[in-house]
Amino acid sequence: MTQVKVAVFSTHPFELPFLEGANRKQGYDLQLFEVKLGVATTRLAEGFPIVSAFVNDSMDRPTLEQLAKGGTRCLALRSAGFNHVDLEAAAKLGITVLRVPAYSPHAVAEHTLALILALNRRIYKAYNRVREGNFSLEGLMGFDLAGTTAGVIGTGKIGAVVAKLLRAFGCRTLAYDLVPNSECQSAGVEYVGLEQLLNASDLISLHCPLTKDTRHLINEKSLGMMKKGVMLINTSRGALVDTVSVIGSLKSGHLGYLGLDVYEEEGDIFFEDRSDRIVTDDVFSRLLTFPNVLITGHQGFFTSNALTKISETTLENIDAFAKGRKLENQVTFPLSPRTKAI
Repeated sequence: MTQVKVAVFSTHPFELPFLEGANRKQGYDLQLFEVKLGVATTRLAEGFPIVSAFVNDSMDRPTLEQLAKGGTRCLALRSAGFNHVDLEAAAKLGITVLRVPAYSPHAVAEHTLALILALNRRIYKAYNRVREGNFSLEGLMGFDLAGTTAGVIGTGKIGAVVAKLLRAFGCRTLAYDLVPNSECQSAGVEYVGLEQLLNASDLISLHCPLTKDTRHLINEKSLGMMKKGVMLINTSRGALVDTVSVIGSLKSGHLGYLGLDVYEEEGDIFFEDRSDRIVTDDVFSRLLTFPNVLITGHQGFFTSNALTKISETTLENIDAFAKGRKLENQVTFPLSPRTKAI
């Protein structure tokens, strides 16, 4: 029996043992490409019925049209997010889109807490000072999380874990979501309107999918609704935040802290060593100049637990498609209410 061929784009060295381990059970012909998927690289996928893509690959209409011409019928995403896929075009071209909806909510949620704590207590500054023999405490003062009001926008699997962790820290935790999570409600999380959450929260964490309705959810207007000195955390999707507006709020002193694991133009920056090159993105470079901004390079998912689950679910999705079984993790167009919920 001929093995089904799968073209795997944007493969990174850290993924290989996990993909290979997951494929031992399935036995597919995985052809690994380091290059990103886009119009210019679709020729590599000719003759492959299944293509696997990473979070920073581009699957716009032109790319999908070329993939369809080459015989691709399934996109197996190695991510929970799907904003990098033109779902309407995929549906019209007969390309099935599958994703990994729940690889390890704890991985991203715990990274979210790490950003909150590091920003609050200036851990990154203290680390560098001590290494230089500077034990001054000036400029390192933080605040107790206990007793503060935290706002969580989006209470899917990741947001729900974050909300519960914040409750465990003693925060009054508010949440906004189109579909309230009963587990969060049982844990004492209060669901409120978006404007009320923005007005009342001392720290706000974003955990919603990127759709046309949530793009630049954080903008000049919504920033103006927040408390002066608020902490904003985004470990979800970069384009939820209008970066230019955030820079303006940082400059005015209204936004007190910013923690990012994602950036709206990260596709040309993240996941590569650029230490010997000039970053030409002036907006991103401006963010790096603020002492109250902490940025990590989309590493929230980066635990061995999560990578194991991502690889296993991706191969299970591929196997279900190849064998005509029910597709539990399909992303359809139009989106279902739960999939598009904040």
